Amino acid sequence: MFETKFVVVIREDLAVWQKLNVTAFLATGVAAAKPDIIGENYRDAAGNVHHAMSVQPIIILSADGETLKKIHERTLRRWQTASLYIDDMFSTGHDEANRAVFASYPPGEAQIAGISFHAEKKVADKITKGARMHD
Repeated sequence: MFETKFVVVIREDLAVWQKLNVTAFLATGVAAAKPDIIGENYRDAAGNVHHAMSVQPIIILSADGETLKKIHERTLRRWQTASLYIDDMFSTGHDEANRAVFASYPPGEAQIAGISFHAEKKVADKITKGARMHD
C-alpha cells in the first residue's frame, strides 16, 4: 500500500516510560521533516476538530545498543536523515539542553536510546536489519 516506511527503533533495555517518551519525540522529528506524511484534521460527528496524524502506519521496532549503532551508521552511509535520541537527553529539561548534549558527541560515541526515519521500503529494511518488531 505504501512505498515508504516510517520507522522508529527503540533500545530494548529502556524502561517502559522511556520507550514511550523516546518514541513520541522521535515521531515528531520525522513529522516535522516530512510534513507530507501528515494528513488532514479529523472531525467527529459533532464537528469537533482534532489534530491530523500520520497518513501511514509507524513501524515500531526494538534492538539492542549495538544494533542501534549499526542502524545509525547505515543511515549516515546512505545519507538518510534521521531523528536520534541519546541517553543523556533523559537528564536534560528542555530542547536547548537536549541539543547541547547531543552536539557534544561525535557520531558513534553517544549511547543511542532510539532512532527514527522515513524512507523507501527497501532502504528502510536494509537500514533496520537486525531489529525486530517491538512487543
